[in-house]
Amino acid sequence: MTDPAESPLAGSRLAESPLAAGSRLAELLHGMERGSFPPADGGLTFTGQPAPRDAGVLAFTAHSVVFADVDPDWVRAQLPTGDLSAPLNPPFLAALADKIGRRVNNIDVLALAPPLAGPPSLDLTEITDAGHPRVQRALRYRDDVRVFAAEGGLVLVGRGIAGRWEMAVEVDPAYRGRGLGRALAESARHLHPGDRPLWAQIAPGNAASVRALLAAGFAPVGAEALLVP
Repeated sequence: MTDPAESPLAGSRLAESPLAAGSRLAELLHGMERGSFPPADGGLTFTGQPAPRDAGVLAFTAHSVVFADVDPDWVRAQLPTGDLSAPLNPPFLAALADKIGRRVNNIDVLALAPPLAGPPSLDLTEITDAGHPRVQRALRYRDDVRVFAAEGGLVLVGRGIAGRWEMAVEVDPAYRGRGLGRALAESARHLHPGDRPLWAQIAPGNAASVRALLAAGFAPVGAEALLVP
């Protein structure tokens, strides 16, 4: 890997305030939403944690982003020189999780899609009960969450890491294989407020969900591992 200091996106501060770290990561994510990705230089970018809830690693083509409150020199010492995949490999993620007292949630594909105008094609009903199990689960990872139900499934939108807009869908087992996942994912693009693109995280092994997201217009842009308390 190249020295992170050579990258125009690289950071070296150990204890940024959450506001500063959040601004740095938000700027980076906003750039990607506009099609401006980190340079494929083999480098690392450090931002610190944008909020106490959020820590992890983002990986893009030949560039990774560590958003955790750790010393960049410690990170560099854990990564074999020249191994572009190391920041998302189990040995480093396990060491990072141990360092900050968290666990690795999953390694997901990251995808992006622009919003769509007009109402969704599905007949959706918003779930306004804050005690609903799916709402409660979503609030562990996101803010400003809205959850909508269709026959056989759910779709949600909310603000995740550094305020980015994210979506997720669930399809009941009896309704799988009918295209509902694609329709729900496409509905999220209509439900999402504003004109910013929408992010999705998909477990690579869930091939059905990957296909549904691709069919709904989401494009893979990288990968992500969240470290959760």
